[in-house]
Amino acid sequence: MTHADYMKKALQLAARGRTSPNPMVGAIIVKDGEIVGQGYHRRAGEPHAEVLALRQAGERARGGILYVTLEPCCHYGRTPPCTKALIKAGISEVYAAMADPDPHVAGKGFSELVEAGIRVHYPLLEEEARQLNEAYIKHRTTGLPLVTLKSALSLDGRIATHTGESKWLTSERSRGFAHRVRSRVDAIVVGARTVRADNPRLTARVGRKVFYPRRVVVTKSGNLPRDLAVFTEPGECIVACPQEFTQEAREFWATAGARVLALPSVGGRVSMAALMRELAAMGCLSVLIEGGGETAAAALEERIVDKVLFFYAPKIIGGRGAVPAVGGVGAARIDCAPSLQDLRIRRIDNDILVEGRVVYPESD
Repeated sequence: MTHADYMKKALQLAARGRTSPNPMVGAIIVKDGEIVGQGYHRRAGEPHAEVLALRQAGERARGGILYVTLEPCCHYGRTPPCTKALIKAGISEVYAAMADPDPHVAGKGFSELVEAGIRVHYPLLEEEARQLNEAYIKHRTTGLPLVTLKSALSLDGRIATHTGESKWLTSERSRGFAHRVRSRVDAIVVGARTVRADNPRLTARVGRKVFYPRRVVVTKSGNLPRDLAVFTEPGECIVACPQEFTQEAREFWATAGARVLALPSVGGRVSMAALMRELAAMGCLSVLIEGGGETAAAALEERIVDKVLFFYAPKIIGGRGAVPAVGGVGAARIDCAPSLQDLRIRRIDNDILVEGRVVYPESD
């Protein structure tokens, strides 16, 4: 096997973890051409990938080569530094996919290993490693979460009929895919209109497992029934409202079990940028915006959306009163409209999933 082959295996291991707010990391130790230890970081607070690989390798780690998907940490957090464990174990060489953008590490881990006489090589398959930890990287470099806008829509761009009906627009397999996406994010954001119309649970059901990301309801008025599913499911529910909300209204939602975020407003609605900053401060690396059309428009207008996932159903709803996937005022000119790059298009049953990275025009 080549160095790249070992790193690919380490990346595959890393992808198994559910580690937020930590990065996903995989590690493999090779001695005399044989894998003697491997591991991946399972979740925050548990041992890091390097430590698990060292435990499995035991004495065979001495003189071995470590392949790791991210620069080993060199600071004390919930767990001790991995660099010290590698030095103590006698690792002779390290191949890393990329440096850690966290200011606590950012090259310091590599320097510590080199000073101890360990040969360090990086980057190796950096692009793949960056894709794996794109949410972590954005959070550590900008202080903001990676934001994905997801929508299920008809071929003519509607998410509901003029009567408000939207279930079920896409196929069961598409909905299953969407639940897997939900299961990997830290928070799901919806508008109050969507919550009132659809009463979604905003949980993620994957097989027999149920995941509970933070549920965020963005509201102008706070006029929401307290018995909605988002308020009764396990896990944290957040009501994001304008700062103009009365203290009485804030106390009302607090007593209902919701966390209230009173945020600056833009045009009478909650600032989506301010909301993202608050969620990032809570440790949310990734946020999924699910709707509706006005919430999607607000997010795009404030340029906080990084990626889109649009599930197109082979239906044509039509109607001037039908609900568009993206509302708001919209772009005045074509060259003012956001565009997508790095497109991926796949078929799920009869639906078409379009994925892409959002690129905003330089000026409106």
